[in-house]
Amino acid sequence: MLVVDLDGTLLRSDMLYETFWSAFGADWRTPFSAAAALSGGRAALKRRLADTAHIDTITLPYDEDVLAFIAAWRETGGHTVLVTASDQTIADRVAEHLGIFDEAHGSDGSTNLKGARKAAFLEQRFGAKGFAYMGDHAADLPVWSRAGKAITVNASAALRRQAERVCDLVEHLTTVAPSPLAYAKALRPHQWLKNVLVFLPMLAAHQFDAMTFLVSFLAFVSFSLVASSVYVLNDLLDLSADRAHPRKKKRPFAAGDIPIAHGTWLVALLFGLGALTAVLLGWKFLLVMMGYFILTTAYSLYLKRRIVIDICVLAGLYTTRIVAGGAAMESPLSVWLLAFSIFFFLSLAAVKRQAELVDSAKRGNLTTVGRGYHVDDLPIMPMIAIGAGYVAVLVMALYTNSPVVAGLYSRPEALWGVAAVLIYWITRTVMVAHRGHMHDDPVIYAAKDRVSQLCLLIIVACVLAGMIP
Repeated sequence: MLVVDLDGTLLRSDMLYETFWSAFGADWRTPFSAAAALSGGRAALKRRLADTAHIDTITLPYDEDVLAFIAAWRETGGHTVLVTASDQTIADRVAEHLGIFDEAHGSDGSTNLKGARKAAFLEQRFGAKGFAYMGDHAADLPVWSRAGKAITVNASAALRRQAERVCDLVEHLTTVAPSPLAYAKALRPHQWLKNVLVFLPMLAAHQFDAMTFLVSFLAFVSFSLVASSVYVLNDLLDLSADRAHPRKKKRPFAAGDIPIAHGTWLVALLFGLGALTAVLLGWKFLLVMMGYFILTTAYSLYLKRRIVIDICVLAGLYTTRIVAGGAAMESPLSVWLLAFSIFFFLSLAAVKRQAELVDSAKRGNLTTVGRGYHVDDLPIMPMIAIGAGYVAVLVMALYTNSPVVAGLYSRPEALWGVAAVLIYWITRTVMVAHRGHMHDDPVIYAAKDRVSQLCLLIIVACVLAGMIP
């Protein structure tokens, strides 16, 4: 008789955290209802979360090596049983999907089937030493002490030694090698490219002294830390949607490369470090950072599912980076800069949604998972992108003829080259998205695209030409 645990053993995840984040993503009041349910015990909490969460058992990150081990056991005529501290409804759904278990048992809403309780249950059902048990956690030690064979999965060296002390027959399986790179990937450092926008107020005002650069650099660091905390939070809230996506399913949390419990603490750690850095730059910058975090959290929990509002919020979040740079410098921002950024980033946000809809259409999906758009909305998105992008260029053109430019540039006519390049780049970007070649994020696409890089070089050259006496 082979008894298999679910969390961390059969599954490269933890269903308590899975159900919490799934429920939280659907209803922001989940933490409060979960706290109320916890007063009735952990089993009651698990039942509450299991009833409110939307878990797709098909896309969960199962451990393929453990599945192979179970299959080999069954081929020899052995029986297999799934016994987990997760709720019974979860256990039943997993067992039904996999079709490799003769029985499935879980917590029932009043009894948390874990540790000593699980050990007593198994001994009563299968007899002392009448089963082999496959687990991964220190809570499994009481079970291993009553099992005929202990099978550890990805256990630490210390836990392996403990298992060997409580059970005479022990087998160790290592199916996943822990990698620090997975944690680095979860922070999405490539997205920090967007935070370069905090330097824009410094560049626009032509303040190139060392102190201004240092202040802007600290703003960049603070924004990157807080932004990474938001990316981790968003990944936790979007687990099901990411697993249904051909590329996003490889993200560390969706793929099970990082325990979800670690992600929960990682959000708090990154935000705390970012907030501490923000304090060094003054209360105005800290206030902007708090506003950014609140708005992004609202976006992750609710606003991203609201059509039109979502792309307006995305445009605002990009612009917030520029506002943060101005707050760090304690310098007023140009209305021209703010107007340009709002329309330009609204264009990019529309391109992002356009790319998602094109991808959904190619895969035969009528809607985008976790968004409020339908494939039928596809013709509207490029219109928004083109319209907003061209308005941004118009703002740039009007700025070129304004008195402000005459005081900053010796040859302001050179800036017309910037407007010309932007018209080309915006139009081409929409065309690329239309043909299905756009990355999930147009900013990341632009950073890797040779044509976009060339356009940036030409823009820089035009700005420098305008500054030459």
